[in-house]
Amino acid sequence: MANSELAEIIRAEIDANGPIPFARFMELALYHPKHGYYAGGRANIGRRGDFFTNVSVGPLFGKLLAAQFAEIWEKLERPRDFKIVEQGAHDGAFAADALTALRQSAGDCFSATSYFLIESFPIWRERQQKNLREFAEKISWVASIDQMEPFVGIHFSNELFDSLPVHLVVSGGVANGATVWNEKFVSVAADNFAFATANVACSELQLDHLGFSPAGFETEVNLAAPKLMSEVAAKLSRGLILTIDYGFSRTQFYSLQRSGGSLQVRANQRKLSSPFQQIGLADISAHVEWSSLAEAAQSSGATPVGFTDQHHFLTGIISKFFPDADFDASEKRALQTLLHPEMLGRNFQALALGKDFHEKLAGFQFARDPIVALQR
Repeated sequence: MANSELAEIIRAEIDANGPIPFARFMELALYHPKHGYYAGGRANIGRRGDFFTNVSVGPLFGKLLAAQFAEIWEKLERPRDFKIVEQGAHDGAFAADALTALRQSAGDCFSATSYFLIESFPIWRERQQKNLREFAEKISWVASIDQMEPFVGIHFSNELFDSLPVHLVVSGGVANGATVWNEKFVSVAADNFAFATANVACSELQLDHLGFSPAGFETEVNLAAPKLMSEVAAKLSRGLILTIDYGFSRTQFYSLQRSGGSLQVRANQRKLSSPFQQIGLADISAHVEWSSLAEAAQSSGATPVGFTDQHHFLTGIISKFFPDADFDASEKRALQTLLHPEMLGRNFQALALGKDFHEKLAGFQFARDPIVALQR
């Protein structure tokens, strides 16, 4: 079952203009202002939802990140106007957890902090306002990163870049010493949505960096993610961009062992076999290609200062700031989910990009050199 109104909107666009790039289909399925899975408020995140993430395990994730935020504030020499800018905040639960922890354990940092939520969709802003009532004097909203003034502090996101629209490409084999790439478009066949393969339509899709790939190799190319990262880095005058998500460095992302790509569709805690199932009612995502994000940030003056898996990132924070903590039973269960390699610990990575900031952070004390890691 799909959202029939959204399906008709997509169908009408195809009827009027011909097959559309998958990136456009994904944009409509997730972000159509009224009927999109995210924009329309249908995203159901949590253990009883379509999928769960770090914030779903309880307030411990926010508590650990708050300790890292406070360290960044200290290493920035305790600025009086310290901004935490969160993008992709869903219902505001992480912001509430992090601000609660800062208030309890880093009062000076809390006093200096103003918290900005980048949220373009009214339904989510309303939910955030409800969940953040007790911090009303700390919170501001903007619709996009463009509306932010240059700031000192942190831009934070958790599972933001994986949900940005991707182009799907497929190799037609190697000819004249180069891979011939085609693009997968969404068309209508026998009154159903279907894929159609044709020449790459978008001039911005530069695919030479993907290397040689045999016929039938499929993967994703994300133009929206590096563009957003470049915009974020341009707005940050001094401080850190910290993003947590799941993905691979470029070499791993486009390796032959991932010949089917990483696109996934989820609803009710299970993977669906096609993005044409439950359109507007299911999440669509793809793994992050980290190297392109780092390069985009560098083009706006931010450089990698840390890159590691979530297990090592959170373990670094715990060993520095909570070495003797007596975690209660619920926190111990949360830790297992956040750290265990078979749960979220290895699948998720943390990338930190500094602008006029080159300090070593607790979360990356067990990490390899980020530039080397991003090249592997």
